[in-house]
Amino acid sequence: MAMYKLAVSVSRSLLDDIHRCSLKKQTGVSLKHMMDFGSYPNENNLLYSAQFLHKELPVRLALRVIELENLPHGLSSKADVLKVRDWYVDSFKDLRNFPEIQDSKDELRFTELINEIKMRHNYVMQTMAVGIQELKKDLGRKQGLNELPEIHQFLDRFYMSRIGIRMLIGQHVALHAPNPPPGYVGLICTKVSPVTVAQNAIDDARSACMRTYGTSPDVHVYGDPNFTFARYVPTHLHHMVFELVKNSLRAVQERYMDSDHDCPPIRVVVADGLEDVTIKISDEGGGIPRRGLPKIWTYFYSTAQTPILYGPQILEMPCIMAGYGYGLPISRLYARYFGGELQVISMEGYGTDAYLHLNRLGNVQEPLP
Repeated sequence: MAMYKLAVSVSRSLLDDIHRCSLKKQTGVSLKHMMDFGSYPNENNLLYSAQFLHKELPVRLALRVIELENLPHGLSSKADVLKVRDWYVDSFKDLRNFPEIQDSKDELRFTELINEIKMRHNYVMQTMAVGIQELKKDLGRKQGLNELPEIHQFLDRFYMSRIGIRMLIGQHVALHAPNPPPGYVGLICTKVSPVTVAQNAIDDARSACMRTYGTSPDVHVYGDPNFTFARYVPTHLHHMVFELVKNSLRAVQERYMDSDHDCPPIRVVVADGLEDVTIKISDEGGGIPRRGLPKIWTYFYSTAQTPILYGPQILEMPCIMAGYGYGLPISRLYARYFGGELQVISMEGYGTDAYLHLNRLGNVQEPLP
């Protein structure tokens, strides 16, 4: 069982090393830099990339360990939060125990290590979600999570850092792929079709809606299917569009499920600007009251009932239609990670418009929490 305080469960030297690394400055990387560097994945570039990650990842992990150790309201003592903290400690220790990277053999072994670390952290979000639900249960009706801005600020920092760590590791590992897909540099696509990615995300969201309700509203896409732009990560875009369309489908479906009228379609518009590619998702699901709009960016605010999950069930969370309140805040972090933004405008009594702005220049450095 995980101990509450690290000082009780790890050696003094490891604890001191975590504190030392947490005081070092993080180094941000832009999407353009990742793509330019990864365009030539020769032995020297891969070696340099591994050496950079060998120094950078422990700093980022150490910062999160210190935060996880000092959370307010007893959150640090929750079993699932302790589990996440220990994953971060184990990954930090593995990286610090790895010797200096001097040649291609070292680099290949290091790549195997960081891929294992990435897999170790696959279920961090779901596990943290259970810990936060426990805190929510403890607080009861006296004080809801929406009145605890420090918890939401921590989660923003924590998940933004997680996106960055997984992007850096995933990009390095993907550069070793023997047969990369055409038009890809690691995880980055050089010719992203936002209409195609959006359509795939829509299909997945409608499937989730069908599983939950037995039916689904239509979704109409407006935009040039031949339009592409350089330098973006399609998996990030898919995640954001999926979450936004899923929310709209649910709002429309629940508003019209007992009505004699047919469900109006959701409209997805893709616009090509000089600086941004913007995707607008519009629905007629009744909208959100103006006083409730700030809450949509807080974790675990949801108008849907939160499912109760235990043990292996948490691994199935992505298949559930709604109820955890993570969708919008996490999607906004994905948008901001590469210099974009996510905005939601609502007309109560009618519907909601979500504007997803993607920085098409790719020249913005990672925001480092």
